[in-house]
Amino acid sequence: MSSAHVYVRLHKGQSMDDISEGLLEDCAQLVKANSIQGNKVNNIDVVYTPWANLKKTASMDVGQVGFHNSKMVRTVRVEKRINEIVNRLNKTKVERKPDFQAEREAYSAAEKAERKAYLREKKRREEMERLEKERQAETRSYKNLMVSDKMTSNKQIAAAEKSVQELEDDFM
Repeated sequence: MSSAHVYVRLHKGQSMDDISEGLLEDCAQLVKANSIQGNKVNNIDVVYTPWANLKKTASMDVGQVGFHNSKMVRTVRVEKRINEIVNRLNKTKVERKPDFQAEREAYSAAEKAERKAYLREKKRREEMERLEKERQAETRSYKNLMVSDKMTSNKQIAAAEKSVQELEDDFM
């Protein structure tokens, strides 16, 4: 049946499965109340799907839509019109003329800034990991052990006040 189209803007990270039962019931009641045929009939099914799943072709009538993937289409049963819900929604209705282009540009800018921040953080993390690996590799390396400043020859030991025998005794 022809009916109204109700769009719900979800928060970032939410999916269609996160829609509460109350919100779903409100939307379904709006669809039923604003449908010429559906408002007169009880026990109707209201379909809902993500907007990206909607398909519109040139051969379709005005207001008619199809779906790209029928597995993403869900239905909710509306037994009868509940006037309390419809009246509450009509009383709190706010009409505005949004600038969709500006909203889209703001959304894209925010998304771009978030992506840049993520890439900066990822680059910083990779640099920290690289430095940590270099530090660990240097710690495991023998190059700092075989430095002539740290080496002692037998002549140096013999020239010192203790003899080699005394040094060996001290060591043991």
